[in-house]
Amino acid sequence: MEGGGELRRWDELIPDALGLIFSSLSLQERLTIIPGVCKAWGRAVTGPYCWQEIDIEEWSNQCRRELIDQMLEMLIRRSDGSVRKIRVANISNDSILSFIADHAGSLQKLQLPRSEISDSIVEHVSGRLSNISFLDLSYCSKIGAPALEAIGKNCKSLVGLRRAMHPLDVGDKVCQDDEAHAIATTMCKLKHLELAYLLLTTEGVLELLSNCRELEFLDVRGCWEVSLEEKFLKENFLGLKVLGPHVNDCYEWNGWDICSDYSDSSTFEAWEQMEAEIDDYDLYDDGSFDGLSDDVQSLGDGSFDGLSNDEQSLEDLDLR
Repeated sequence: MEGGGELRRWDELIPDALGLIFSSLSLQERLTIIPGVCKAWGRAVTGPYCWQEIDIEEWSNQCRRELIDQMLEMLIRRSDGSVRKIRVANISNDSILSFIADHAGSLQKLQLPRSEISDSIVEHVSGRLSNISFLDLSYCSKIGAPALEAIGKNCKSLVGLRRAMHPLDVGDKVCQDDEAHAIATTMCKLKHLELAYLLLTTEGVLELLSNCRELEFLDVRGCWEVSLEEKFLKENFLGLKVLGPHVNDCYEWNGWDICSDYSDSSTFEAWEQMEAEIDDYDLYDDGSFDGLSDDVQSLGDGSFDGLSNDEQSLEDLDLR
């Protein structure tokens, strides 16, 4: 080669370098394609540098629930404590949150929408999640003010919280100002807060605004009992952007079952602008598996059929 340079074989790269390269691939590519290329790549894909960010939300929204815990535990073990971001939906019990707290000491962003976790487990493990800076507990109907209070007392680095709900999930509740109070009294450093469709009052939201003085964005869409005058906000909370409470979207009382999340054009534009402003939180990562070859079985169907002729199980996905 001209200039005295020397080409290096891909399989001779150190595992850490390969792991960083492979981390940009999709979940499916890392689990089903890379291990079959060569032994060196197979070893690299089982190492921690491949799994510092674990985003399986799209897959977990489509697969059988009994597989989610197994997949998540396997990937967290591979991260060897170095995982910084976990994004997964529909975890079905408290034990997996305890596992995350025990094995993900470097975790900074945790997103667990639509998960069946309880107040008691959040209170028990929140002290081991003290490095969390962004937390998503949207549509988690089994938790309430006690869990939020425990998080606020223990997670002092928290600057972003998503606690949106579906109207049907709060239909049996009278008021959720206790959640607003828990946030206001323990999470004073919040910059980004989403509380869409919680049953809040104006008093509850004003307590939040009075205590969380660093707040830059507040989502109270669908909090119908809240009244915030624009003039009051401009005079007292300069720089704060508020979405809602009155926004036409899929959760309006006359159209829950038939319309999309952003049916109103002005609502969509507002969310597009917000997405650009809070891009640092990685709230809208694309985790799709599009573009893979037809002979690769999608993980999104909820099974691992096709990984081998004998329907290779999660335990066999150790990438030996």
